[in-house]
Amino acid sequence: MKRSGIWLALALVGIAVATGGGYWWGLRQAGQSSLEMSAGTSAPATREILYYRNPMGLSDTSPEPKKDSMGMDYIPVYASEETQSGQIKISLDKVQKLGVRTEPAALRELVRTVRAVGQFQLDERRLHTVTTKFEGYIEQLHVNATGQPVRRGQPLMEVYSPELVSAQEEYLIAWNGRQSLRNGTEESLLGVGQLAESALKRLRNWDISDVQLQRLKKDGKATRTLTMYSPANGVVLEKMAVAGMRFMPGEPLFKIADLSSIWLIADVFEQDLALVHVGQSVKISVNAYPEKELTGKIAYIYPTVSPETRTAKVRVELANPGGMLKPDMYASVQLVSGHGKTKALMVPDSAVLDSGTRQVVLVQRAEGLFEPREVKLGMRGNGYVAVMTGVSAGEAVVVSANFLIDAESNLRAAIGGFGHSAHGSQDKPVAAQPAATAVDSSRVDSEHRAH
Repeated sequence: MKRSGIWLALALVGIAVATGGGYWWGLRQAGQSSLEMSAGTSAPATREILYYRNPMGLSDTSPEPKKDSMGMDYIPVYASEETQSGQIKISLDKVQKLGVRTEPAALRELVRTVRAVGQFQLDERRLHTVTTKFEGYIEQLHVNATGQPVRRGQPLMEVYSPELVSAQEEYLIAWNGRQSLRNGTEESLLGVGQLAESALKRLRNWDISDVQLQRLKKDGKATRTLTMYSPANGVVLEKMAVAGMRFMPGEPLFKIADLSSIWLIADVFEQDLALVHVGQSVKISVNAYPEKELTGKIAYIYPTVSPETRTAKVRVELANPGGMLKPDMYASVQLVSGHGKTKALMVPDSAVLDSGTRQVVLVQRAEGLFEPREVKLGMRGNGYVAVMTGVSAGEAVVVSANFLIDAESNLRAAIGGFGHSAHGSQDKPVAAQPAATAVDSSRVDSEHRAH
């Protein structure tokens, strides 16, 4: 009786052990099945490979793993990194590492400063040449140095001309004859008057002043020499006259320039001509006077463009008290464009990726999600460029590290096929997905065997 109770207790213990072991084995098998199911469903979804891109950032891609000409493996692009619509998705840690910075597109005043270089030149309307209309000789020079300042009416030289002396004597004879025949017949008075008038007109045609003619009448005798006077205030730029020389009619003897006003001729590049207009204010700086900033206005835009430099000349007229500004001095010119009252949608210059045939900006759609947009650009100025189409006001565009995003996510391929597969004209490789799944399944199987 006692022995049978012991056997009964041992049997119950065995049954309990068997039951517990079976339960434990069942749980283990269930865990393994769950792991296999999880590995078979979720792993391919998170590791889905769309295609393989060139490791050097070139636009060629492959649906299967391959190497480039240097033996480098092509880099897989996963579904989590790029969307089917051409948008680019980059993990937030990569965004931070790349230093991506954005700025919203906004309406700004379309202001641009055009910079040019210029050179001071004489005011052509204030140039004077001293010459004669008769032949003669220079007896004496009163102004005998280049650069010498002169005043209007100041004596320049004394000249002798046989023709001038003869004309004076003819006029005196006619004048004196008219006075002596005052009581003569009407015909004689008319003849003498015509002779006197003809001699007087001849002297005036030779630019003999009325003061000199009055002195001729008063003195009653011809003078051997005639004084030539300065026609304007200024400085002597050129002096061809030499004491004792013979001169011919029309030969220049002095060149005098009035420097109280001066021209600045600036060269403006062809692409900036639309920003320049008559009456526009300019700021001028001269190396000789760095502490002074001059201002002026554009008075004239020349009608031609230089074929060598592709620049057009604009003229700024400046007052020059004291002759501070010298001809042929150089100056730097800043022209503020006349478009300041116009507002346009603008983005920073750095936001534009220009391939030469198209211009693209990266628009941030969400954190780590970027969309390339082809844009049409307008006028540039002060670090910004006007966007005609492609971007709306308020949209954030990438202004730094956009070239790094281009290299990181094979942006050129995405831009090359908006709305298509990111890898060129190929459709999304169907064979690439099973290959990626097979790779992931084999990896999971190996993990199971390790367990």
